[in-house]
Amino acid sequence: MSFNLTKYFRDQYLKESFDKNVWLDLNNDEQQEFADDIFDLINNAYAPIGGHPNYKSSDSVVGSEGEAIYSVIDLDDDPDIDAVAVDKERAGGLKSVAMGHDGSSDAKRAAINIQAIMLKKPGHYIEVSGKLIDIFKAKGVPVVTDQDLIRKVLKGKEIKMHKDGTYSRKIGGDLHTKTLMGNPL
Repeated sequence: MSFNLTKYFRDQYLKESFDKNVWLDLNNDEQQEFADDIFDLINNAYAPIGGHPNYKSSDSVVGSEGEAIYSVIDLDDDPDIDAVAVDKERAGGLKSVAMGHDGSSDAKRAAINIQAIMLKKPGHYIEVSGKLIDIFKAKGVPVVTDQDLIRKVLKGKEIKMHKDGTYSRKIGGDLHTKTLMGNPL
């Protein structure tokens, strides 16, 4: 195994240059470099519901290279990433597709809060279920119930609309009931 001096200095610089309490978008090289950490954060957040349907390993992070926007934050004394928010450009704008955290209250709060802030802006949206619906509602994130808009945003997806404005669709091979929230275009 050879020693890569450039990589060593870059790793040291990046770890030391992560500003505390500031969200930072990772470039493609950083996404690859921190793929294991990002996956662990996402896996930790989604573990109570059996995992994220589209993130099965760190290869899922690297496999979305260039497509996904990974925003990370370091909140504590160690140099590790504590939370991540993942967005992808879609028909309705910027779709929040995942979040992750290290399990600490600060990291959970940071991941939720950055998403709530973004979801209030035009062109940002998310598909959610469970207690996230109530959390985002409490933070003032609008619920989208307009069937035409939902179908437009989820163009190409087979969905079954429900009378309450929710819908069911297959994600990762399994049927899920979702609520669209935010301000899609």
